[in-house]
Amino acid sequence: MKRNFVTLFFTVIYLFICSFLQAQTVYHVSTKSGNDGNDGSSTKPFKTISAASLKSKPGDIINVHEGTYREEINPAIGGNSDNMRITYQAAKNETVVIKGSEIIKGWEKLGENTWKVNVSNKLFGNFNPYKDTIYGDWFYGKKRPNHTGEVYLDEARLTEAATKAEVMKKQDGELYWFGEVGIDSTTIWAQFGNANPNQHTAEINVRQSIFYPRKTGINYITVRGFIMRHAATPWAPPTAEQIGLIGTNWSKGWIIENNEISDSKCSGIALGKYGDEWDNKAESAEGYVGTINRALKNGWNKDNIGHHIVRHNKIYNCEQAGIVGSLGCSFSTVTDNIIYNIHIRKLFTGAEMSAIKFHGAIDMEISRNLIYHNDRGIWLDWMAQGTRVSQNLLFDNGNYDLFLEVDHGPFIIDNNIFLSPRCQRVLAQGGTYAHNLFAGYMFIENFDDRLTPFMKQHSTEIAGLQSNPPGDFRYYNNIFVGYTSNLRNYDTASLPLWMDGNVFIAGAQPADKETFPVWSNIYNPNLSIVSKNDGLYLSIKLDKTWKEFQHRRLVKTDMLGRTIYSNLPFEAPDGSPITLDTDYLNQKRDNTNPFPGPFEWKDNTNNTQLIKVWSNWSKAH
Repeated sequence: MKRNFVTLFFTVIYLFICSFLQAQTVYHVSTKSGNDGNDGSSTKPFKTISAASLKSKPGDIINVHEGTYREEINPAIGGNSDNMRITYQAAKNETVVIKGSEIIKGWEKLGENTWKVNVSNKLFGNFNPYKDTIYGDWFYGKKRPNHTGEVYLDEARLTEAATKAEVMKKQDGELYWFGEVGIDSTTIWAQFGNANPNQHTAEINVRQSIFYPRKTGINYITVRGFIMRHAATPWAPPTAEQIGLIGTNWSKGWIIENNEISDSKCSGIALGKYGDEWDNKAESAEGYVGTINRALKNGWNKDNIGHHIVRHNKIYNCEQAGIVGSLGCSFSTVTDNIIYNIHIRKLFTGAEMSAIKFHGAIDMEISRNLIYHNDRGIWLDWMAQGTRVSQNLLFDNGNYDLFLEVDHGPFIIDNNIFLSPRCQRVLAQGGTYAHNLFAGYMFIENFDDRLTPFMKQHSTEIAGLQSNPPGDFRYYNNIFVGYTSNLRNYDTASLPLWMDGNVFIAGAQPADKETFPVWSNIYNPNLSIVSKNDGLYLSIKLDKTWKEFQHRRLVKTDMLGRTIYSNLPFEAPDGSPITLDTDYLNQKRDNTNPFPGPFEWKDNTNNTQLIKVWSNWSKAH
């Protein structure tokens, strides 16, 4: 009996090891030496990533070698757990570029700097970006055609002209293109300045996306280390399927890391909603409530959706959003990314333009991101609950670093640096601001009568609907700089406020609710961002006497109470209490009397200091 047990035990162990080893297949892909008829081994690699994708199983790794790949990857299956995921990665120390474009030759010069080319429609298959127009809920096209197509010259984007006549005229500055789709071919007219496109790299968008599963529920995928460019992505409102250059399409557990993502016509990364018959047919608050109710019936819950990690990516040159997500973004982490040049051209506009735009940011972490030179920074629109926005650096954004819209909390905004001229817009309740630096206009809105949801604790289940009066905020230990950076608009708030330990300088003004603010109209902190090869530095003059304010406390869960409408505490997603005991630089705070603002300042001087606030700036742009 004992011998049979031992035999059975070792048989089970053997089978487990065999199955584990079988699950760890590494496939190789090489566009230079591969063939899709090969077996994908290191000596017989596949030619395309898509071919490897068709062979992969949970636990497999797809190792992609140096070269430029022009394809759209549509993974048919994903992993089955966090430990048995399917990983797509660039081979170590090799540059792998994946593009949604094709190189076009045979341009004919028409005169001045305008060229023309005819492209067979067979190149596009069932999707032609020069016929595909951008449209949808909350989209405003400025009364001109907007297509998902694009033309590039040596990686620089040209601008779509409103008319063919516009592209036929000589231009001294911006270069334009215009397209017309016929039965058999597509004609593109383009300006290339003094360049001959046949002697340079002229490319046009061909594919809608680069990495996007066309089925929902493709879970536990890792995408790592690629340069991904040129996608003819559609408009991605919260009521429709959200397709990005790379997107998760209503799934769970993706890791998107260490990639360079650029030149998506609309959105770069999409953590968003599935598509259904209501796509782009629900442009109203009531319509979006209907969208949420349908999503709940379609599996929107903590077990099935979200839990993505988006980290260490560089995202730029997208005209809607760097990272977008409606509902499918919940329970995710977005950290250590660089996002810039989002919605800069403004050929079209709408209500979804931001470096980061989330609906349903439930139990999310948005931390340590560099967000600069965008139309807008971070926009949390509807149902930001249990989310923490921490240690982010935002500057040179045109239309608010942070916009909180119709959220009922709880959420925490801490240890951030907001330096844009318009740094914050607030149309929400149930939040905590602690240890931030604000150096721009603070727009506190009075009221919004839309009825928007709040959820049960750490859940997607709706607990109720509520309008949006001002108040129910906690402001502790922040620094406000400048005449437009003040809290005076809260003086008429209808909901309670808690404010203590804040510093108001260079014209900033406290609300009446704050009894003992540190307040100096004449103090100038001399704020500026200084760029060096090794990073970005904040030049700032801090006053050691701010430390002498003895009413300042360490911010913790037990001092924050509960939100008024959702009636929930400020705690971590796992239900544990939160203590804000480290600063922007991860230095420990003084437990008895923390210094205001994002830095735990320990210097005894009042001299201007250079504080490194972002490393590796030379790689960030």
